[in-house]
Amino acid sequence: MKIVVGLGNPGQEYSATRHNIGFMAVDKLAERWAVTAWRERYNAAVAEYRGKETVLLVKPQTFMNLSGRAIVPLAAFYKVPYEDIIVIYDDLDLPTGRLRLRLKGGSGGHRGIESLLFESGKDDFARIRIGIGRPPEGWETANYVLGRFSPEEASAISQAISQADDAVECIIKEGFNKAMNKFNKG
Repeated sequence: MKIVVGLGNPGQEYSATRHNIGFMAVDKLAERWAVTAWRERYNAAVAEYRGKETVLLVKPQTFMNLSGRAIVPLAAFYKVPYEDIIVIYDDLDLPTGRLRLRLKGGSGGHRGIESLLFESGKDDFARIRIGIGRPPEGWETANYVLGRFSPEEASAISQAISQADDAVECIIKEGFNKAMNKFNKG
């Protein structure tokens, strides 16, 4: 079994914000796999995909800064080792629409990842970071990440979400190293 987690904030007011790109990617993956049966479990929206391997799609409902409080109990309940967890989230340090896959490491200042690292004590999970770019001059970071994508960004974001979902499928079928070689460009 694998767990694919999209990080974001619950609630309609956050649904299409930059900080919720992880939720958007998991929703598109669910759509791609025709998964529609979501349920609440351990402070998360959870759905199962049964292919050659069962994949648990997860959207923590704890708010970003407490994401680990949803992920850790789910991993324990399903007995999934952290190396079989893939986390998709936004990254301010990457240009809008750029993808970067990484295995292990720190949080890079991302509060959702900080929470997972703190709650689990582990860092050996796969990360798919989707670039949202830096805020324009004069913008506060919090307002920027909780803001919506501009029409000019829409195409790049849509493509990045699709690539992130392709990367998830590649990790599951071919392993993390092949996915990293294929999707870490530029």
